[in-house]
Amino acid sequence: MSYRSTALIIGASRGLGLALAREYLRRGWQVVATVRDPHQPTGLQALQAEAGDALEIEAVDIVDQEQVAALRERLGQREFDVLFVNAGVTNTPTETIGEVSTEEFMRVMVTNALSPMRVVERFIDRVSATGQVAVMSSELASVANNVDGGWEVYRASKAALNTLMRSFVARRAGDPRTFCVMAPGWVRTDMGGSEAPLDIETSIPRVVDTLAARQGTRGLVFVNYLNEVLPW
Repeated sequence: MSYRSTALIIGASRGLGLALAREYLRRGWQVVATVRDPHQPTGLQALQAEAGDALEIEAVDIVDQEQVAALRERLGQREFDVLFVNAGVTNTPTETIGEVSTEEFMRVMVTNALSPMRVVERFIDRVSATGQVAVMSSELASVANNVDGGWEVYRASKAALNTLMRSFVARRAGDPRTFCVMAPGWVRTDMGGSEAPLDIETSIPRVVDTLAARQGTRGLVFVNYLNEVLPW
């Protein structure tokens, strides 16, 4: 039996994560994809009806470390060629740092920065030595490119995610894996809104193309869906 590459996609119930699962399945991969609430119907269940055994659905809320540990236990010694952590949230985009409540700030930061990195820490040893680890970031995360402001809390959370990934990779000097902080572009999703210029069908296949092009290059890169390196 020929080897089938396997992707673990964290946060795939809708939007970009669901599209990632669909795209990897289209390319013949085995996919393990997660939802936060297993009792809530999502597009992932409909996709599984099409994909059959090629798609496995797991449940995890990445903010809950007991659930993350339980997922790690359930997946056992399985090895993955790609780990892609997509889960994320936003607050009201126009809300300034002076207006946001402490609770809302913490919700966004914990979900977008702390929790994805805890998933990476927990699963890094289950990514093959020639595999890839990707986290979904944003062009808004670039400190150097922040000349227009806006999206203050979300922007800060993704900048924090980028910084934590840099620290993680620096700590693992010599790791043969390839690490990617991915900016998918401004995409029309529930989070991105209807005014976004990109559709999912344009963004996500190119995201996967970019990862494929960078497979085996090692180290960390902050890159967009067109495989263009972005300034930190």
